[in-house]
Amino acid sequence: MSVAYPSGDHRRRPSSPDRLVLAVGALLVLAGSAGLVPPSAALALAVVAGSALACVRLSGLAGAPPAPAWSAVPPPPPAGMGAGPPASSDAGSPSGTGAGPGGPTHPPVCVDTRPPPATDPSRPLGRRAGRVAMSRRVVAILDAAVLAAGLTVAVLPLTEAAHRPPVVLVGLAVVGAFQAVGLLRLPGRSRLSGRQRLRRTVDGVGLAVSLVFAGWVLLPAGQVPPPARAATVAGAALCLAGAAATLSGLAGLAVLLAYAAPERAVLTLVPPLVAGALLTAAGARRASAGETLRPDGSPAPWPRVTAPAGIAALAAGHHLWAVGEFSAPAIALGLAVIPPVILQELLTAADHRRHAERMLAREARLRELVNDLDERDRLTRTVRRLIATDQLTGLANRRELLRELSARGAAPTPGALLVVDLHGLGMVNDGSGHAVGDEVLVEVAGRLRAGCGPGDLVARLTGDEFAVLTDVGSVLAYALATRLLAALTEPYPLPGGAARLQASVGLAETGAGEPEDVLRQADLARRRAVQLGRDRVEWYDAYLEEQLVRRLDLERELPGAIARGELDLVYQPVLALADRRPVGTEALLRWRSPVLGTVLPAELLPVAEDLDLAGELGRWVLDRACRQLAQWSEGGRDLWMSVNVGPRELVAPDFVPRTATALAAYGVPADRLVVEVAEPAVAAELPTVVARLAGLRSLGVRTALDDFRAEHASLAQLRRLPIDLLKVGPHLVASDGDAQRPLIDVVISLGDRLGVDVVVEGLESDAQVDGARRAGCRYGQGFALARPATAERVEAWFEEFPSTSR
Repeated sequence: MSVAYPSGDHRRRPSSPDRLVLAVGALLVLAGSAGLVPPSAALALAVVAGSALACVRLSGLAGAPPAPAWSAVPPPPPAGMGAGPPASSDAGSPSGTGAGPGGPTHPPVCVDTRPPPATDPSRPLGRRAGRVAMSRRVVAILDAAVLAAGLTVAVLPLTEAAHRPPVVLVGLAVVGAFQAVGLLRLPGRSRLSGRQRLRRTVDGVGLAVSLVFAGWVLLPAGQVPPPARAATVAGAALCLAGAAATLSGLAGLAVLLAYAAPERAVLTLVPPLVAGALLTAAGARRASAGETLRPDGSPAPWPRVTAPAGIAALAAGHHLWAVGEFSAPAIALGLAVIPPVILQELLTAADHRRHAERMLAREARLRELVNDLDERDRLTRTVRRLIATDQLTGLANRRELLRELSARGAAPTPGALLVVDLHGLGMVNDGSGHAVGDEVLVEVAGRLRAGCGPGDLVARLTGDEFAVLTDVGSVLAYALATRLLAALTEPYPLPGGAARLQASVGLAETGAGEPEDVLRQADLARRRAVQLGRDRVEWYDAYLEEQLVRRLDLERELPGAIARGELDLVYQPVLALADRRPVGTEALLRWRSPVLGTVLPAELLPVAEDLDLAGELGRWVLDRACRQLAQWSEGGRDLWMSVNVGPRELVAPDFVPRTATALAAYGVPADRLVVEVAEPAVAAELPTVVARLAGLRSLGVRTALDDFRAEHASLAQLRRLPIDLLKVGPHLVASDGDAQRPLIDVVISLGDRLGVDVVVEGLESDAQVDGARRAGCRYGQGFALARPATAERVEAWFEEFPSTSR
């Protein structure tokens, strides 16, 4: 029964019970044709089998829960997304667009493939299900229709031949009544528009009148009364697949019995009767599942005009050939076929007219769309240009640079990417304002454009970072970077003066990988240029990558190293060069990382400075050094302990009080502690350093100036620094001649006048040791004298000396 019109996705092959019933029906037809079984009995058995299977299925549907609310009606698409018209719009036109005459057309209805929406809990379940799927009552009515058809055929073998036509007519009337009630209550009919209902009504009336006319003139007037003739064919007007097959089969059976046809002729009615029962059950099952009607309403299963006219013409022709004249009722019925046909033609003409109007409106709409498209293209180009451009400088932005890098990645010869970092722009913003800083950035952009070629792409990456993409080779790219560096470091005019900026340039080849990788490599080279002192150009290489990974590992592991107990101190003895006896030690920091291995101060301290951990490390070193010095002092060792202090730690306001606290905590005499500060770091904050060193000396702590370079400026500021020890490198006391002799003599002479002892560090050979001793240096330190070791090993080494002197 075609109660719904599913798409091809829902078509199913006959199930196993259907195949069995069809096979049984075919065998019974063959048996009846061969005379093995009476034809009426074969007909009854086949129809009973099909009806029984259909009744079982319909009974199951009647007891099943209703379908979910989403199964029949797809959810309306969101506004503005090209959805079709609502169900109440005029969908009976051929185009099915639902637009009214002269109005703007809507896009065609689209199939919604989205998942079913959640059930609305605010609506009762029964109300929701009743709107979208077939109710149990309708299923029960259709079940009764199938059962009535099966019983009508089943009782024929038990009925006398003279009574069989009335029995079939009565059964046909009952089946038709049930089918009419059930089919009229199919789901989806309430969603039809008024025009659709009118067309359905006209189509049904036209076909019904033609069938009534055909039945009236074909059935013999003497055997079947006129009311029964009308009832025989009236139910066929419903004409959905199952109902049409069942009613047509029963009507055909009534005709065959009325005309006393051969008994075997009834076997030809087995297919429509069995198929009608099975189709009714199948259609009810699909309707109960909530399958939807087509968006434009289900089409009539017969040609709207030709079917009624053809049926009436064939019936009239047969009647003229067999009888030769028409009665008044037959003429009236024949004429009644004409008004529905005319009305159908009028409706079709109106549909065509509306369709033509829609086509004209759609054409006008298309012209308008071609014009919202031209404007859109212009707006798209504008937006694309804005998206790819830095608004302040007019240069390309990072996104455009990456796109261009990707486009040039397939070039046969690699180009180069320059990443430029400006230093000092923040001072311009702080001193002259951000407006002046923006003017400087615009000037920078102009200098970059002027220095690049026409095929080069200049981009701004961040506030003070720029990039240049060029197609030239490595040599020319380096020359370009050098020119740009010179141009960018020229003075920038400011209100009331000028500003100078520093720049660092990193270079990388564009054929090295993906755009992001090339940009990262050039940025690594830029970082290297910054680390080496700025105002320089650096190329990327694999060693830079290794350094970056190492640096990232250090930054990740260093926080928490003290809490994890990974820090350690080793001690390098300081010896008196006259008798080579130990007079002191220098505490050297080591990081014993389980991930990175042993990390030396030269690599550790810069990372600690960047992470603002230098103060924490310095406090830990001072505490451990004082504790170790206290232990050695208890053993009768008269030694000093040197600790290295960074400039930021030394100038901290609490450094002197903190040092006093550490000495008091372990009971260490103040003169046993030596605080060393590197000479190159002193010049930056010389007044503060002088004050802190003076504060330490007021406590009794001795001070030392490490890495003394013996330059003119160093000699000049030596007079200002309150120090006790002066540490110089072995290059001042080289043993290959007397070239350095005058300089070391100046240092020793100045030290004698200032009361400062000279310590030569980094002594790697006995020749250097002898040279330092002959030059008049009092103390020495280096691998040629003693290597750094743990406290236990140094203490064991001390045991080789009977006593130690200061």
